[in-house]
Amino acid sequence: MNFTKEQIQNFQSLIWDFYKLYGRDFLWRQTKDPYAILVSEIMLQQTQTLRVIPKYEQWLFRFPTFSELADAPLKEVLSYWQGLGYNRRGKYLQEIAKRVIQNFDGQLPACKKQLEKLPGIGKYTAAAVCTFAFGQPNSFIETNIRTVFIVTFFQDQEKVHDKEILPIIEQTIDEDNPREWYYALMDYGVMLKQQLVNPNRKSAHHTVQSKFEGSDRQIRGMILKILTQKENVSLEELKNSIKRKPERIKKALQQLTKEGFLNISGDVIQISQL
Repeated sequence: MNFTKEQIQNFQSLIWDFYKLYGRDFLWRQTKDPYAILVSEIMLQQTQTLRVIPKYEQWLFRFPTFSELADAPLKEVLSYWQGLGYNRRGKYLQEIAKRVIQNFDGQLPACKKQLEKLPGIGKYTAAAVCTFAFGQPNSFIETNIRTVFIVTFFQDQEKVHDKEILPIIEQTIDEDNPREWYYALMDYGVMLKQQLVNPNRKSAHHTVQSKFEGSDRQIRGMILKILTQKENVSLEELKNSIKRKPERIKKALQQLTKEGFLNISGDVIQISQL
């Protein structure tokens, strides 16, 4: 799709007008500190904003810089991550901090390709961080942005692929203020989701998230929560606390050990010191 200058201006006016009246305000929108913005982007992955708000503030109070995060014990990092889910994201953040200190003199690179090489950072997060922290007019897409473009430009189409949406994002981006433009798009998308029944069902990428309750992911989370509160535990203690089939607990322990979360020595299980 190609649009005239007038069509682009009309679309931009729609989004900006809404944002001026109903734009949301979050702590991460009040800063241009690359570290703080990176933390918010990692926390917001697959997590509702309302859950992130208190955790973001607590995290930055305890780990205000890459250096303080890099030097912290993994056990403490995971304790501050509790409640956000997907614990590997907290571990990734610490691994990123260590690499930024070691390879970039403590400064997050303002280059998408370099960011994508860091643990837990994909194309979306790299582009978003470069836009929000460094003001670069990158094209990227997430669930709320996807909603805006599907509802506005693909009302009569099913199975809309992101590769169809991205060229329109590129054409309509406000290059003078890409940072707030994306905030405005996201907020408009949130409003659409509240008014319409699951507009992203028309996306070719639409999936239904698997249940957390009773999942292996829940068991892994239980194990880490226990170990952030204790120095170490035995397998028998975990079995008594978690009340799940022993083979599932053992499987979770193997996965957590493989991913670098745990050290297991004999019957002593503890969070990795590295």
